[in-house]
Amino acid sequence: MNLWIKICGNTSLEDARLAADAGADAVGFVFAPSPRRITAEQAAAIVPHLPAALEKIGVFVDASFDEIAKTVETAGLTGAQLHFNAEPELAALLRARFGPALRILHVLHFDAKAVLPELDVNVDGVLIDSRTATAVGGTGKTFDWAAASKTLFQNGNTGKLIAAGGLTPQNVAEAIATLRPWGVDVVSGVETAPGRKDPEKVRAFIANARATHRS
Repeated sequence: MNLWIKICGNTSLEDARLAADAGADAVGFVFAPSPRRITAEQAAAIVPHLPAALEKIGVFVDASFDEIAKTVETAGLTGAQLHFNAEPELAALLRARFGPALRILHVLHFDAKAVLPELDVNVDGVLIDSRTATAVGGTGKTFDWAAASKTLFQNGNTGKLIAAGGLTPQNVAEAIATLRPWGVDVVSGVETAPGRKDPEKVRAFIANARATHRS
């Protein structure tokens, strides 16, 4: 099974193409308060110029169904990442609107009491992230991988778990070896500044992740 890799927080065609050329499976666009935030119209100017096989996933925080659906349609997205305690029916509504082609991800922030929610048939994967008092993503902070490996990740890849939060080219190998996730997601760890990717870091992150997963 191949490791799924998403390079998130893209704000330009150049950076999104960089991720695609380096071998990413998906790129992410943030449609929420963030230094990496872009509009649906800005994403719509980028997406058509990316490879068809590359997944284009929107990141949403406290967004309504109508807002998410409009953004998916306007920007030509292939996935939606729900970065909040969404109502259970939201995933079902998105699935009914867009069918199986839309990848729907649910985000769970790790702490000692975190437990996986009952697997929703409309959710394709659960992204395990860190958080701070002021940010719900892109924090640059790792969570406790050792603890998570004994709780959320203890059953391996069940439920398509994606590791995120503070990953870098230097530590992604350790994260994969410890957690054995279905996928990994990176934002700040491959940037020169918020929303601006570092080509060398992007390539190194993907290469190191792939090499570790195959070993």
